[in-house]
Amino acid sequence: MINKVNKNEQRKHRHMRVRKKVFGTKKTPRLSVYRSTTNIYAQIINDEKAETLCSASTLSKELAETLKNKTKSEQAFMVGELVGKLALKKGIKEVVFDRGGYLYTGRVESLAKGAREAGLKF
Repeated sequence: MINKVNKNEQRKHRHMRVRKKVFGTKKTPRLSVYRSTTNIYAQIINDEKAETLCSASTLSKELAETLKNKTKSEQAFMVGELVGKLALKKGIKEVVFDRGGYLYTGRVESLAKGAREAGLKF
């Protein structure tokens, strides 16, 4: 019998392997990305205190009107810009990027470009 590959389990395994190395501190917090089939979420986390400093997603009230009639990649770019602006308001200029086990392409790449354009360095 042929077993079907569970891609989400593989992604979680990749994510845990990366998380062994990527750690957010107060000076350089971690920009974590989660991508579902319809939405994308980003949050900046200080792993030393286990606290979320700021977050944004396609479900954010600030973006609700502007996301209509946009592609998922364009939406991800706008989420990246929003999380970058929120981070800069809190005085965060540099982060470490945690792509969550996803490939750095498509929506994940667009989110990263949006955050960089807003002024975050990683």
